[in-house]
Amino acid sequence: MSTPASERRTGGEWLQNWDPENEETWDSGRAWSTLWITTFTLTLCFITWFLPSAVIPRLNALGYEFTQGQLYWMAAMPGLAAGLLRIVWMVLPPILGTRKMVAITTFLLVFPLLGWGVRVQEPTAPYWELMVLAFLAGIGGGAFSGFMPSTSYFFPKRLQGTALGLQAGLGNFGVSLVQLLTPWLIGFGMLGFLGNSQSMEMAGQGNQEVWYQNAAFFWIPFCLIGAALAWWLLKSVPIKANIKQQFDIFSNVDTWLMTLLYIMTFGTFSGLSAQFGLLMQNLYGSGNPEIVQGTGPEAQMLIEGYQVPNALALVFLGPLVGAGARVLFSPLTDRMGGAIWTLISGLGLIGSIAFTMTGLVPDTSSAAALDAGFDRFLWGMLAIFLFAGIGNASTFKQMPMIFERRQAGGVIGWTAAIAAFGPFLFGVGLTLMSPTTFYLIGIAFAVLCVVITWVRYARPGAPKPG
Repeated sequence: MSTPASERRTGGEWLQNWDPENEETWDSGRAWSTLWITTFTLTLCFITWFLPSAVIPRLNALGYEFTQGQLYWMAAMPGLAAGLLRIVWMVLPPILGTRKMVAITTFLLVFPLLGWGVRVQEPTAPYWELMVLAFLAGIGGGAFSGFMPSTSYFFPKRLQGTALGLQAGLGNFGVSLVQLLTPWLIGFGMLGFLGNSQSMEMAGQGNQEVWYQNAAFFWIPFCLIGAALAWWLLKSVPIKANIKQQFDIFSNVDTWLMTLLYIMTFGTFSGLSAQFGLLMQNLYGSGNPEIVQGTGPEAQMLIEGYQVPNALALVFLGPLVGAGARVLFSPLTDRMGGAIWTLISGLGLIGSIAFTMTGLVPDTSSAAALDAGFDRFLWGMLAIFLFAGIGNASTFKQMPMIFERRQAGGVIGWTAAIAAFGPFLFGVGLTLMSPTTFYLIGIAFAVLCVVITWVRYARPGAPKPG
């Protein structure tokens, strides 16, 4: 009888007799160094995944002529790619090991970054090509379903809430980081030798000289460094699980219930992160023909005294709040359990979505009315990000407690894969229906998830407390 590959793995890359639950032999230094290296590379993955969300809202200002529907679909494409690719990445940790998977994935990020950096310099790329680049950016989102299970192999259950929360939360900061730094990076010719400047039209403000390629090219050296660090410094834990064995998670009802809960939390976080800028622009900015008529230098403000909010400068706030909540609340989930915080997350999402809906139909009767509506929209959205971030932390505490170690990694990868469709589903939803209708559906789904959490996980005597 042949020996399974996972049992034949020896040598410098593969750790032998690794048991995080044995305090006497567990190497905490190795575990934490693995966490920090993979977190650095995961942050780069999220930066690449959400780079299109920072670029797409300004494509028309750079000279392209896409419709609102085309832009929503383009912003949705990285989410579709991430969801599909996460199904691939979820089975890679036992096959490739942490070292090869992280190093190869981080190197692959260079290709979409290079493509976007080239194609924003001239408004000549066909729509299909930008859709392909948006799809390739989803590699960064797909990586999550490999990185997180891989990290869980290195930590005991008592610390997995903190470890996975730190990795996912700090990785999520990549979303706000790329959206925060893009307006700054494009403002000067730091990498001017790699391309020419562009003239970007600003509503009512004329043309502005920018170097939009900087938003992509800036991250390429960091990806190369991250790939090198992973290749030279990381080790791998042998896990006895072939592809067939990994898919036995689908016979467990909790796999499907936790998938719904993670769609509520991370699906909301990723979906709104991708669409926040476009939604803000189309409700309260230049995308609303009741507010701004025309484009470029000829654009006319139809509401006297109203200043269009700078979506490019504000869009990072939502992901920042969500990622921060995931980091800060992760230790609390280790102390109190994840289920209670998932329940709080669901209830908070119901309330914050309902509040945000009061700002989804701009009142264009006056500048004061628009300002008041925008304030409700912005604060409501930040509240949604907050409670989604809390739920992101709590669900990742629940899964290692509910499932055995081998299955927990697969469930983490699977739930993350499905929730990564968030940007795609939000993009399609906002294309096919009004924001108000879409948000109503969100409330109904959150109510369903709250009921599941209470009955199955959070109530006294629940079948699967965690």
